[in-house]
Amino acid sequence: MCLAVPGRVLDIGEKDGTRMATVDFGGVQKEVCLEYLPDLQVGEYAIVHVGFALQRLDEESAKQTLELFAQLGMLQEEFGDPWEQAAAVGGDPWPFADDPDPDPGAGRPAPALAAPQEEGRP
Repeated sequence: MCLAVPGRVLDIGEKDGTRMATVDFGGVQKEVCLEYLPDLQVGEYAIVHVGFALQRLDEESAKQTLELFAQLGMLQEEFGDPWEQAAAVGGDPWPFADDPDPDPGAGRPAPALAAPQEEGRP
């Protein structure tokens, strides 16, 4: 699914002749094209779809929408790591967590022993 998500403009610059911004979507930051809203300023909110800021939005509406999306898990669905999401759907833990497992062997069976080697062979 591809949502139009409200975000807050953190900074504005130019990239290859195109007006771009870093936009915060409830903790996730992405680069966004501002060509459709050339007068958008730092601190303002906009609805963003597929990397383009499409419409200015007031702060209260933006925050309410972001909170609702977060409660529904839609921000993770939209901005989360697709590999992590696939692992979760498959029922496996994500192996690349930020916090390494302090006891990697806990709760797992001991590794199989190697097959005995034949003696007497050079």
